[in-house]
Amino acid sequence: MKTELLIIGSGVAGLTIAVKYAKTFPKKNITIVTKGNEDESNTKYAQGGVAVVLDDKTDSFQKHIEDTLISGDGLCHETIVNMVIKEGPKRLKELMVWGAQFDLDHTGNLDLGKEGGHSEFRVVHYKDITGYEIERALLVRAHQLTNIQILPHHFAVDLITEKQLQQNAEPTTCFGAFVLNEINNEMITIQADSTVLAAGGIGRVYGHTTNPNIATGDGIAMAYRAKARIMDMEFVQFHPTALYTKQEGSAFLISEAVRGFGAYLRTKNGIRFMPKYDNRAELASRDIVSQSIDTELKKSGDSCVFLDCTHLDLNGFKNHFPTIYKTCLENNIDISKNWIPVVPASHYVCGGIKVNQNGQTSISNLFACGECSRTGLHGANRLASNSLLEALVYAHNIYKYHVDFPVSENRHKFLNWQHVGTDNLNDAHFVENNVKKLQTVMRDYVGIVRSNKRLQEAIILLDGINKDVEVFYKKYKLNTALCELRNMVNVAHLIITQSIERHENRGGFYNEDNV
Repeated sequence: MKTELLIIGSGVAGLTIAVKYAKTFPKKNITIVTKGNEDESNTKYAQGGVAVVLDDKTDSFQKHIEDTLISGDGLCHETIVNMVIKEGPKRLKELMVWGAQFDLDHTGNLDLGKEGGHSEFRVVHYKDITGYEIERALLVRAHQLTNIQILPHHFAVDLITEKQLQQNAEPTTCFGAFVLNEINNEMITIQADSTVLAAGGIGRVYGHTTNPNIATGDGIAMAYRAKARIMDMEFVQFHPTALYTKQEGSAFLISEAVRGFGAYLRTKNGIRFMPKYDNRAELASRDIVSQSIDTELKKSGDSCVFLDCTHLDLNGFKNHFPTIYKTCLENNIDISKNWIPVVPASHYVCGGIKVNQNGQTSISNLFACGECSRTGLHGANRLASNSLLEALVYAHNIYKYHVDFPVSENRHKFLNWQHVGTDNLNDAHFVENNVKKLQTVMRDYVGIVRSNKRLQEAIILLDGINKDVEVFYKKYKLNTALCELRNMVNVAHLIITQSIERHENRGGFYNEDNV
């Protein structure tokens, strides 16, 4: 297959680029590949909203910039922070033109929420399913444009670079990707003039995560194997308040906006503990709240802390957070009477594929956008609701780069997929068992609080898993589960090694030996 623009991922980042590009270049083809349903992405599960400055009477770009820099703990790129925040209102307006709906207040203006780390009310939202609404609007718009082709249930396995085309060549240019059709298990080669990785996050590497199961770090792993520059993977953000249950796997997120609405964090004995850790209390940045909860749990030996909403206006809560209210009831929690059991869960990776202001990676004709990219906006810790903002702004920048500097035809001789594995993978438990082993290593050794000793132990344990995976990968026919496991091992390796290389505690990274 040949296409002008190949986009891997169908969340807000990938769809925004596709819509903009398709409208400007109606004679060029855009192909979007996504391994699940077309609407399955981290975007779909984003509850909070888009942080953007709209009220110039109480808020300002400078306040939002300062909040972002404080949250990033000295590692943000100020030029990037300035650019993203000042572009925000324009990008939000485009979303609304395309049909995205947001909540209004009693005056008919956008209803602005406040979340941890923000000094003002500036989070634009739709109930507690903002990401779902944005995804819906973008998919509607994408389907209206005839030169966009979306291929659901297609798994991008690896990028095509000179390394595959010419022996011993340096991978300086990307020519597309090898993609597995998950329905018939056939591999196809998609040649592209430009390729965009918009493949989302890494949450499943930890198992206990607010991300969906598809968040296996595929884009970052593909870029890493292609020798693109990967940075800041040690900065994994743990969301402080995921609903605590005894079930494994994805955890339901209790949005930060609930604390912005006035909820308190308490121990099981009813002690409100956040004021002793930070003068912003429950509205401190996520790294501080997560580390504080971790400290409290280690002191008490308890499995969770609690979010107290019993003093809040019930009708107001139901109106703002209908999904959260409904999910709590389904778990036998009446928020007017019961505290919500919560625990930190892996939520967002602040690092990823290093890109410049145009979304360009260190490999020519390869771009990255959204959570899989490392732009410099987040530094050591992402400010709440800055992720959708970043995706919208960088999607525009990548589009604008293609307008200003059209990529010439970037085709090479046709390359067929070469894979030596010929046997069918009959061991159904191999992948599942190794995923659980990997997740246990990451939770126990590479969690909120790390140490040099435990990181070194994690490397040894991961090497054992990696050796088994490589044997299976070379021997057997590929399937999505085996490829995802391979990607998660790559991502885990990056998180661990870059954690070892960091010798100071910043933001979401905390090593007790650095104190």
